[in-house]
Amino acid sequence: MNEPTFYHTFNEIHSQPVAWQAALERASDAPIASLEKYAQTLFTGCGSTYYLSLAAAALYQSLTHRPARAIPGGELLLNPQTTLTDQSTLLVAISRSGATTETVKAVERFKEAKQGDVVVITNYDTGLTELADIAIVIPEGQEESVAQTRSFASMFVAATTFSVRMAGATNGLLSAMQGLPEVGERLLQTYDGLAREIGENLDFDRFYFLGSGMRYGLASEVNLKMKEMTLTHSEPFHFLEFRHGPMSMVNEKAVVVGLVSEKNFRHEQAVLDEMQALGGSILSLGERQTDVAFHSHIPESVRGVLYLPVLQLMAFYRSRVKGLNPDHPTNLTAVVQLDNL
Repeated sequence: MNEPTFYHTFNEIHSQPVAWQAALERASDAPIASLEKYAQTLFTGCGSTYYLSLAAAALYQSLTHRPARAIPGGELLLNPQTTLTDQSTLLVAISRSGATTETVKAVERFKEAKQGDVVVITNYDTGLTELADIAIVIPEGQEESVAQTRSFASMFVAATTFSVRMAGATNGLLSAMQGLPEVGERLLQTYDGLAREIGENLDFDRFYFLGSGMRYGLASEVNLKMKEMTLTHSEPFHFLEFRHGPMSMVNEKAVVVGLVSEKNFRHEQAVLDEMQALGGSILSLGERQTDVAFHSHIPESVRGVLYLPVLQLMAFYRSRVKGLNPDHPTNLTAVVQLDNL
């Protein structure tokens, strides 16, 4: 088996705090729109960037107190009547490559219909940025690997920064976010062994990722990493929803990963305790009193990216021990481009 450093994925995971810093700087310097101009804000993307949109929309609404939701690029393209109204809309389109067909086509039609303005968050200055009224490009997040790790995290930091600025809450939160890269470096060093221990344990055959609020989108993303890189049964759920049926799948072969919040710690920890009593193995992540403890002293609303690196590493190590190539997941390409849309 090759050493971890042989793989682009490993190096991209470990180098991501540098991309976080770049994302902070680029999103802080970018123009922002006028909040009062829009009745609603939509976030869109495909695959990983749809999950990023779920997290970003939840954060944006909580900070701005304005309606926001996430919609997959394909749904916005094929079923706009279920999403768009005649209200003025700000569309935030997120794409690692800037070339994903569904997202590009959806933005083109949105612009043609003159339904509002477009913000693009991407790692490449390609076709999608040409459609943008505001473009936030983070080349430091670019990757050789197919599965998104560094790119996702960098774009999420940019989306978080954008949301903070749109809310007008720039001083304290943006200043606090400057501490994210240092904390990220520490987490990668401190918990690499734990990520490897769980990831390489092939006695586990199913993973459940729990997160609520903004953290549900992040739980969905790390679930996708487990599916893509390791071909392991994996699902995301909101914390309290897990009791309503899915807990029937928990046994000694299950790992239940909790993206725990401070605000709802008591309720979320209760779910994890119940799953442990059913025989599941538990991995909790949060600011304190968790298996992976951030100890960041950064406000909860803007430290979401800290949930990602250890869980990305866990999927990386599992991919290797299963004899797979984490840089090139089965059946996948880095960009989905279609001729028939």
